[in-house]
Amino acid sequence: MSENTEDQAAGKKGKATPKRKDAEAKLKVNSLAPSTSKAAKNRDRTFDKARRAEARAAFMRGEESALPARDKGPAKKWVRNYIDSRRTIGEYFLPTIMVVLVLTAIPVKAVQLLAILFMYAAMLYSLFSAFFIGRKIKKLVAEKFPNEPLKGIGIYGWLRSTQMRRMRAPSPQVKRGESF
Repeated sequence: MSENTEDQAAGKKGKATPKRKDAEAKLKVNSLAPSTSKAAKNRDRTFDKARRAEARAAFMRGEESALPARDKGPAKKWVRNYIDSRRTIGEYFLPTIMVVLVLTAIPVKAVQLLAILFMYAAMLYSLFSAFFIGRKIKKLVAEKFPNEPLKGIGIYGWLRSTQMRRMRAPSPQVKRGESF
């Protein structure tokens, strides 16, 4: 039997062990090199853009599968519909603040003072209405959905009521004054 055959039988590999830097160089992948072609990247980008647009449209329609965890559930849907069916002062808060901002730019101290007082009055009214809206929503949800958790439901409704109607996400599913 030859010496090489004996080495293989004993578990030897029959060639020299490579230097460490040579072995590492074989394993190293250049991270700067493109992994795919430009056409494949463009195709992937187009596909991702279409997928995101479809998911966004489903979210805005209020489809349960497309909603984040904070908006899921029958109680949250009911709260959204409850808030969307009525007019609240909170949704006019941002435009009111814009008017106040313009009024404070007028170099008349009396107008500036009135604008600031008007802003604080609107803010206080918004906070008081938030307290009452939150309590009312909690009470109604507890009656209508006895097994649903009430944690955060009042503030969820209040925050929705402070957004301008056309800026709400998901989009309102009911018209103002409409019963649901």
